[in-house]
Amino acid sequence: MLRLLKKTIAVCLIGLGLGILLVLLLPLSGWLFLIGVIVVAVGLMWLCC
Repeated sequence: MLRLLKKTIAVCLIGLGLGILLVLLLPLSGWLFLIGVIVVAVGLMWLCC
């Protein structure tokens, strides 16, 4: 049960990060792009462990 919850949270993080990247993929908002990349990376790391 706990493993399923962790995977669900990880998929939500990846989705959130991709949403941030797709909506705010502008050259002017580099820090928002960086936040999106970090959220996706955290989601992928969470999914792997």
